Amino acid sequence: VQLVESGGGLVQAGGSLRLSCAASGRTFSSYAMGWFRQAPRKEREFVAVISWSGGITYYADSVKGRFTISRDNAKNTVYLQMNSLKPEDTAVYYCAADFAVVPRRTPDDYDYWGQGTQVTVSS
Repeated sequence: VQLVESGGGLVQAGGSLRLSCAASGRTFSSYAMGWFRQAPRKEREFVAVISWSGGITYYADSVKGRFTISRDNAKNTVYLQMNSLKPEDTAVYYCAADFAVVPRRTPDDYDYWGQGTQVTVSS
């Protein structure tokens, strides 16, 4: 599975961005898909995850109520809608694929990663 993120950019605080992650391969629908982020000098952290069917989603407390993860298995794409952005959301955002039935939140559990897309929120 190859993953390519897009949609990052510079936005003012309070604004919105929609990230996309396009996956290659016919087994996309077999994977739980997660979004993670990494700010400078910080460890990579969990943001959101969605099960293979889309029926289960989990969010980090820091983004709950502001971010929404979704997927379109027909398009082999997972999305992260980010609203009410804050400067502390600034990071490189990565999507990742995990061949698991139950969505997981630990980066080491994930099998495939994209190259990342930069999100910068100005105050």
